[in-house]
Amino acid sequence: MTAFRLPEPQDRQTAAGWQRWCHTRHCFVPARRLSREEFARLSPVEQEDYLLHRDVTNSNLPLQETPMSEAVSRVMRSRLRLGAFKIRPSTRRGLIINGGGCQGKTETACEVAAWLEEDWRARHHDTNPDALAGTRDLHIPVAYVQTPVTAKPKSTCKAILDFYGADHKGMDLPALIRAVRRHVHAHGTRAILLDDITRLKLHRRDDQDVFDMIKGFMDMSATLVLIGVDVPASGLLQGAVLDQKTGDWIMPAQHGAPVSQGERTQHLRRFTMVNLGPFPYETPKQMAAFLKHLKGIEDHICLFDAVPGMLTTGMPEYLHDRTGGVVALLECLIEDTIELAIGNSHEELTIELMDQVAISVEGLPGRDASAGEIPELSPQPAVPKPKRPRNSVFDDKGPRTTDRDTAPGDSETGTPHQQAG
Repeated sequence: MTAFRLPEPQDRQTAAGWQRWCHTRHCFVPARRLSREEFARLSPVEQEDYLLHRDVTNSNLPLQETPMSEAVSRVMRSRLRLGAFKIRPSTRRGLIINGGGCQGKTETACEVAAWLEEDWRARHHDTNPDALAGTRDLHIPVAYVQTPVTAKPKSTCKAILDFYGADHKGMDLPALIRAVRRHVHAHGTRAILLDDITRLKLHRRDDQDVFDMIKGFMDMSATLVLIGVDVPASGLLQGAVLDQKTGDWIMPAQHGAPVSQGERTQHLRRFTMVNLGPFPYETPKQMAAFLKHLKGIEDHICLFDAVPGMLTTGMPEYLHDRTGGVVALLECLIEDTIELAIGNSHEELTIELMDQVAISVEGLPGRDASAGEIPELSPQPAVPKPKRPRNSVFDDKGPRTTDRDTAPGDSETGTPHQQAG
C-alpha cells in the first residue's frame, strides 16, 4: 500500500484554479473498504495512511447525477454549445438556473461548464481560436465568478477581472466594463457563470445597475449562466415577459444609460430559466431514483462494520423526511453520522445514531442566509432520554416490625393468633 497524500482544495474563482479543478475533479481514488481483520494485518504506518485515506473518502462523497440535475444539464449543454458556435456579433441567449439552497445548482453548472472547457480545448488543440495572428493569448473558455455579497457595478466587474488575474487598480466604471469585455474576447471565453446572482437586491440602485450591466454583457462572445435561489421572487425578472412559444424570459430594456455602443441595435435579451429541486418521494419511480442515489453513497462509505443495504433498507423514508430530499443536507447528515460512528466501537450507520445528529450547514462556507442560500432545516427528532429511577430514600414504609412483636404462626396472610383459655 503506497503512502496517501492529502489532496489540496481547489479555488475555482481564478482561471488557474478553475482549470486545475477541471483537470483533477475526477482524479480522486476513494479508499477501499477493509474489514477489521484486513486492517489488523497492515503495518502501523500503513494503518495510519489508510485511516487518513478513509477520512478523506468519507468527507468527499461522490457527486452523482440525479434526475433533476440531469434535466438541467441537458438544457445547459445545449445552450452553451449553441452559444459557443455563434460567429455573428449578436446577443447570446442566457440561462438562469433556479432552485432552493443546497440543491446542487453550483456543482451541476460547474460540471457542465467543465465539459465545455474540455470539449472546446480539444477541438482547438488547447489554443485560442480568436487569438490575433502572431500572438498567443491565454485560452480561458469558461469563467466562474461568485457575485459579491454587496454587489455593485464596480465590485462585480472587479470580481470578473480577478478571475482573469487582470489589474484593475484605479479604474472607473466605464474602464472596468471595457476591461471585462476586452478580457472575455481576448481569452476566447465562451461561457461566464455568475453564481449567487440573487444576492442582488433590486430595490438598491447599485444592484439595478449591476443587472443592467449584466444584460449589456450578453452581446459578448460568451453565454451568461446566472445561478440563484428563488429567482422569480428575487425581482431579477421584474418586468420580464414569458414567451409562451420558447419558454424564454424576455428581459426589459435597461433603466439607465446603455453600457455598450450597440445596445440600441441588439436583439432582445432572453433568458431560459430551468429549475433544480429536491428529490420528490411520492411515486414508485421517484422512490427508486432516491434509492439509487442512496446506493451510490452507500458504496463509497468506508466503515469497518458497514453492511450491504445500510442506507437502502429501512432507511430511505427516514432520510427523505430528515432532509426533505435536499442533496447537500443529505450529505451533511451522512457525513456527520459517519464521524459519530467512527467514534463508537460499532462502525455502522443506523437510524438511532442519526437521531443523535443535528443537521448542520456550517461546513458550507460563503453562504448568504439573506439570499436564501441556506435552507430551512427540519427539526431534529427528539431523542428519548432514559427515565431515572425514583428516589425512594424518604418513602414512609410504616412501623418497623420485630420478632418480638409477631407471635409464632402470625403472618400477613395467615390466621389470627388465638389466646389460651
